[in-house]
This record gives sequence, structure tokens and C-alpha cells, in this order.
Amino acid sequence: MRIDPLGGHVVITLPPGARRTDGLALLRAHSAWVAAGLSRLPPRTELRHGGHVLLDGQRHEIHHAPEARRGVWLEDGRLHVSGAEEFIARRAMAWLRAQADALLPARLRLQAAQGGFHPTQVRLRDTRSRWGSCSSDGSIMLCWRLVMAPQEVQHYIIAHELAHLRHMNHGPDFWQLVDLLTPHRRQAEKWLRAHGAGLHRIGAA
Repeated sequence: MRIDPLGGHVVITLPPGARRTDGLALLRAHSAWVAAGLSRLPPRTELRHGGHVLLDGQRHEIHHAPEARRGVWLEDGRLHVSGAEEFIARRAMAWLRAQADALLPARLRLQAAQGGFHPTQVRLRDTRSRWGSCSSDGSIMLCWRLVMAPQEVQHYIIAHELAHLRHMNHGPDFWQLVDLLTPHRRQAEKWLRAHGAGLHRIGAA
């Protein structure tokens, strides 16, 4: 049982053969935990005219430009979105995802090259509970929403996953390597505790 920060609801996964009533019983037995978890979710951030988007931790006001024919572009600290008003959220999210596609894999490969690491693949996903993962075949996954976090946070998460290429655990040797690869661990962990859930609520339906 977990709380989905993007949708703001509870997800219960049952083993094969379990009944729906088993899930409901689990929910009732942990109703206080569920209520507390839902209450801790940050408010949803709508992508609309006058709102804002985050890129590398910097806030940019969203400006609707219905008369323009340039799509979506960043200029003078504002994110300008052309087209009909009802498409602002969708277009702003697509722009953010494009920024993630362009920036995060490139930054990971740069850090990997600097540290002598050789990931086999870099993938971006919209994950709910993990900011990154590293598989035994050397493939690294990052949550694309990291592009909204400060670059120091991105640097730490990337270092964390690169360290897993040598240590597939969270033992002392792993954390020693992480601290060698990035000076931002403590700062990034603090930022994620305070603001990480909010990234999942940006553009949430």
C-alpha cells in the first residue's frame, strides 16, 4: 500500500488470488496512516497563465501568448506559451519533458565520463517513488521531473546511481563513493525531503 503523490490517491497492490475485500480490509486497518500521508501531500501546482514552472530549481512565470506562433519558449525569465488557453498545461509539460530529455542524459554522461563510469543505457521515466535506479546490466533510470530540481540535486542523484555501477547496495563503500563523486549529498537530501513531493504535484491531474 502506498500513496501516489502525482494523483493524490492510495494504491494497493494485492498478490495473486487475493480478494478485493482483502485490500479494503488493509485500507481500513491503516486508515490513520493513509489520512496522515494524504494530509502531508503538498498542494497541486497547476500550469496556467500567471503560474510558474521550475527548471534547474529556478521559477519561471507562465505567460500565455495566444497571438504568437512560436510554440513554447523561455525568454526574459518567463515561459511563453502560444495557442489556446486550455492547452497551456499540456504544452508546458511537454516543454519540461523536452528539457529533461535534452539535459539529464547529457549531464549523466558527463559525470560518468569524469568518474570513469560506463552505463549501458540512460532512460527517463515519470516515477512515483524513486528519483533514479541502476540495474545489474548497467542501465540507469532517472525520473524526468529531476530537471525541475536544482542542478546540485541532479548532480547528487546522478552520482548516487553511478555509484551503484560499482556497489549494488547501500553499504559503507557505496556511500563513501557517493561522497567522492559529489559534494552535494547533504544539501540535496535536505532539498528533496522538503520539496521532492512537490515536484510530483506539478501538473498533476
